[in-house]
Amino acid sequence: MKVPALVIGGGPAGLMAAERLAQAGHRVLLAEHKPSVARKFLMAGKSGLNLTKSEDFETFLAAFGDRAAALRPMLAAWGPDAAQRWAEALGQPLFTGPSGRVFPRAMKASPLLRAWLAQLDGEGVSRRTRWRWQGWDGVAAVFDTPEGRQRIDAGVTVLALGGASWARLGSDGDWADLLRARGVALAPFKPANMGLRVAWSDHMTARFGQPVKGVAWQAGGTTSRGEAVISERGLEGGGIYAISAAVRDGAPLTVDLAPDSPEAALARRLGKPRGKMSAANFRRKQARLDPVQQALLLEFGQPLAQDPRALARLIKRLPIRHAGPRPIDEAISTAGGVSFAALTPGLELIARPGTFVAGEMLDWEAPTGGYLLTACLATGAWAGAQAAACLGPRPV
Repeated sequence: MKVPALVIGGGPAGLMAAERLAQAGHRVLLAEHKPSVARKFLMAGKSGLNLTKSEDFETFLAAFGDRAAALRPMLAAWGPDAAQRWAEALGQPLFTGPSGRVFPRAMKASPLLRAWLAQLDGEGVSRRTRWRWQGWDGVAAVFDTPEGRQRIDAGVTVLALGGASWARLGSDGDWADLLRARGVALAPFKPANMGLRVAWSDHMTARFGQPVKGVAWQAGGTTSRGEAVISERGLEGGGIYAISAAVRDGAPLTVDLAPDSPEAALARRLGKPRGKMSAANFRRKQARLDPVQQALLLEFGQPLAQDPRALARLIKRLPIRHAGPRPIDEAISTAGGVSFAALTPGLELIARPGTFVAGEMLDWEAPTGGYLLTACLATGAWAGAQAAACLGPRPV
């Protein structure tokens, strides 16, 4: 079968690439190896679908770290403002939370996805599911499908196959070997925005499922004031995800259990006479530590210093002993993938002209909070527009 444009992967990046190609007037075939599209997108929507973050562009861009320069043109062309206009044009009213995070008022992804797919249907995008890409045979992309092996000869192709986490939702990273065999440079996959494994003492069992609030997590020069959750498996949640890349790359993790109290002032309060008060009650009163914070102090701070200055120092910089990141398949996202050095500025593979790459396949990472989804959509829009330009003027 011959088609002008082929998009492989039905997540947000692939759907956005298909949208751009279709709006440029080109017939698009979209192939997805799962039984339905956008499964990870729908899973993200179960917790509210944090679409983007409303903040100054340079601040937004800085969240992408050493990949900010590579992603700048894509995010400048299709950034937080564009993401909001796009969702509203699909009939999804939005609201912005106190932290600047932007959500659909429906607080889920399914209404947005239904509207989006209806629009793509109206623009003539053809979808095929249960089509697993097997690489290329000459110029043709090859798929294993329920109807047998299919060969698609496309004018342009956009690859948007996801990273290597949440394989059951479609992002299994199996495509890496196919591209590596074609001479495409890839960075190894690493977990991003993941929890940490901790072998808890027995006394922590009662704390499983409880949130850690009002603290500051610190690793590699990065500080996070977000909450975390003590689980049977370790520590997880937004507060941990924000510093997880630094921890993954070897930085020690500490937590400030009293971030709003200067160390000297804390030491003075801890130096007051305790009287008949229990040690735990004294710490609660003078250091303002709640039961969960005290549990962490006892878990990682034994033996507790008796000197007020040493105890204050420990409370302000409590070392967290852990066994490293949770497995990559449990991570919210991944680092690694197709190197930007293997691509033109238009996200076209140097090793295979006419093939473009978008989304989590690219070697970048960012914290949660709207950055991940916006960048997937932005790179999908960029790759789709560049692929459309490669095809030439709108067919008559």
